[in-house]
This record gives sequence, structure tokens and C-alpha cells, in this order.
Amino acid sequence: MNIVFDILQGLGLAAAAGLRPFLPALLAGGLAAANLGLDFDGTAFSFLESPVWLAVLAVALVVSVVARPLLEDGPGEAVLSGVGIGLGALLCAASIDDRHDTWWYGLILGVVVAWLASAVARGLLGRVRERFKAAGDKQAAAALPLYGEAAALVVAGASILLPPLSIVAVGFLIALLVAGRRRSQSKYAGLRILR
Repeated sequence: MNIVFDILQGLGLAAAAGLRPFLPALLAGGLAAANLGLDFDGTAFSFLESPVWLAVLAVALVVSVVARPLLEDGPGEAVLSGVGIGLGALLCAASIDDRHDTWWYGLILGVVVAWLASAVARGLLGRVRERFKAAGDKQAAAALPLYGEAAALVVAGASILLPPLSIVAVGFLIALLVAGRRRSQSKYAGLRILR
């Protein structure tokens, strides 16, 4: 049963890193360094809890929050998503490698779930940001990245504390992806009729 919980924990961490990359990785590394819910010592991923790695993540978090207006709607957002997908793969595999010898499939699962979370976050936050900007509410649009960071932190913390909650997070992401695609298809359905 431990393998199931470790996989679920890894999936939750990957989802959190896909939403926003640095804060979930920082939380997981800090808790692993303290041996609270995670422990990467003696694994191929022991660097994830090293003080140097945690310092790099903290600096990257600060830079990403400060530079967020420059990263929106451009290649910077895509780079941040790529970093999140990579960190999601590492965190998922590390969670499995904590107590099991075979962990390579965690990289694949982590990439898939982190990509899902990244796609949902970019689409949803982009639509909400545009609505706020159209309504003239620039403060609310500027606060959206903080909500993304908070959501990522909650998902990461919940998946470490109670791994089965990761199923809820991944299910919610799938529902949001499907709803976003349906909304996008219905938006352009009227244009196809005009042909």
C-alpha cells in the first residue's frame, strides 16, 4: 500500500509544480530536509533537499514573483511552465524513490501531471486575467499569480500530508481542462457557421 501512497504523493507534488514551480519544490525540499513526510536522503534525488538547492529555489521564487508582469503572455511564461514540468517530474520520481528501488516511471507520470497542471493554470489564469483587464480591475489581475502560488502550496502540502488528496487535485485539473476546451470550442462554433 505504501507504493500507492508514494505515487499519489508524487502526483500531487507534480501537479503543484505544474501550477507554480518553485514554492512546491521549496516546500517539498524543506520538509524532506527535516524528514517530515518526505526523505530524499540516500536516493538519486538527495540534492532536492540540499541547502544550496533550496537557496536556488528561494532566489528563483523571488525573481519569478518580482518579474511576473514580464513573464505573462510571452516566452517567459512558457519557460516557467517548462521549469514546472521538469520539477514536477523530479518531485514525483523522488517521492517514489524515497522508499522504492524502481522510480523511473515517476519521471513519466510527473511530466504528464505537471504538463496537465501547467496547461490548466496557463489557460485559466490567462482567461481570468483578460476578464479583469477588460473590466479595468488591474489590481485583481496583478494578484492572480499570488493565487496561483497559494493554490500550488496548498496542493503540495495536502499531497505530502494526505497523499490520497492528490486524486482530488488531479481530477479537478482534468475537469478544468475539459471545461476550458469545451468553452473554447463553443466560442468558435459560431464562426464555423458563418462560413
